[in-house]
Amino acid sequence: MTELKQIYKCTICGNIVEVLHAGVGQLVCCNQSMELLTEKTSDVGLEKHVPVIEKIGDKIKVKVGNIPHPMEQNHYIEFIEIIADGKTCNKHLNPGDNPEAEFQITSEKIEAREYCTVHGLWKSN
Repeated sequence: MTELKQIYKCTICGNIVEVLHAGVGQLVCCNQSMELLTEKTSDVGLEKHVPVIEKIGDKIKVKVGNIPHPMEQNHYIEFIEIIADGKTCNKHLNPGDNPEAEFQITSEKIEAREYCTVHGLWKSN
C-alpha cells in the first residue's frame, strides 16, 4: 500500500516517483517492485545532507547542509522540496548549480526534503 508523499525509486533504471494519491497497489518499474526511499534526518560523516530552512520575509530558502553539498556530475542534489500546509513545491537541480532553492510561501509549519544522487533522500528535523 502506498501513502501520500512517499518517494519510490527503480533500482534498475533510476526512475523516481512521488505518490500523489495513496492506493493499495504496488509500484512497479522494469518488471520489479520499486524501492521505497526512507527519509534520513541526521548527518554522519563529512558530507552534510540535512536540509536547512531559513525564513526570509515571505520567502523560504532551503540549503542542503550547513556547508555546501558537492554538485558534481555523478554526485549532486537532484531536487529540493518543501511541504507546507499540505502543498508541495519543488525545484530540480543540475550538476554545477548551487545546492539551494527559494520558495515564495508563507506557512508556520514547513518541512524540507532533498534527494542526493549518491546518498538518497533526506528530510529536515
